[in-house]
Amino acid sequence: MAVARVTRITSSSPTSWQDAVQEGLKRANKTLRGITGLEIVSQKAKIIEGKITEYRVTVDITFILEG
Repeated sequence: MAVARVTRITSSSPTSWQDAVQEGLKRANKTLRGITGLEIVSQKAKIIEGKITEYRVTVDITFILEG
């Protein structure tokens, strides 16, 4: 029987929401083992002078606990 844990992270990118998700996953892979999925919880953007300057995402990352 496997036991999973969910960790919530926030990441950003100047390019797109998809890139922000990829950057967050890339960083999570450095410290978490056994990642099995993720869920996008929210998408936000930083606006300066009417233009998007930063895309921000909050994601829940699911991984299997070692045992």
